[in-house]
Amino acid sequence: MTQRTGTTATTRRIAATAVALLAATLVAGCDDKATPEAAPPPDPKQELLAAVPDEQDPAFRFTTSDAAGDVSGVVDPANQGMDIDTVTKDKDFTLEMSFRMVETRTWMRVNFKGAKDIQKLMKLPTKWMELDPTKVEGPDSLPAYEGTDPGNAEAIIQAATEVQTGEPGTYAGAVDLSAVPELADILEGLAALDDAAGQLPLTAVVGADGNLTSLTLEIPAAGKQKASEYVVEYFDFGSAPEVVAFTGDTAQQAPAAAYDLLNG
Repeated sequence: MTQRTGTTATTRRIAATAVALLAATLVAGCDDKATPEAAPPPDPKQELLAAVPDEQDPAFRFTTSDAAGDVSGVVDPANQGMDIDTVTKDKDFTLEMSFRMVETRTWMRVNFKGAKDIQKLMKLPTKWMELDPTKVEGPDSLPAYEGTDPGNAEAIIQAATEVQTGEPGTYAGAVDLSAVPELADILEGLAALDDAAGQLPLTAVVGADGNLTSLTLEIPAAGKQKASEYVVEYFDFGSAPEVVAFTGDTAQQAPAAAYDLLNG
């Protein structure tokens, strides 16, 4: 398995080391008695930010989970592609929805499981369907490729304060929503997040390869809503499959029933 060795983090460390070495050489050349200043200690917050996936990374898998459920998929920066799988459970059925985004194109696949054949009743095909964005109501109704950080880890880390290191590769801090109110909008859908006050505990893990492995944000109880966690995981860098456009008869144009489902 091929893994990056922390693309952004490694590059920054190399650059910082080179600058320090050159500075020390210049000082020594001008005055043999001069002593170069010690480099400042690493900034844990900047280390975490450097570990967030970027466009230079190979394809990788991700999961996000909160009180509402789990979302999983694959991000392929080279092809500007992303796969997303969601599962929604109702008392009468389970709805599995998958999306594939490659650049500006989006496909959807739907699978209903339950006592009644809802799939047949709704006249929805079981194969992949390419969606026409002009037929989808609302800008947020159709997912699209939006970069390499589907869990919004960077925005959360940017809002963190007092980030400290613990055991090798572990970090802890707190997020103050009152200081960054737009974060609640970025993470829309998290239980009671818009009503949360004070410092939200944050923990994160960076793997030996320099990649952000997990990030956990603790959401406090609010009203009838129990305390919960928002968890982001990034893994399988370099071993996840490519995300490419469907070709041939592997997908069809979405029928009207697909847009009824999305716009309903």
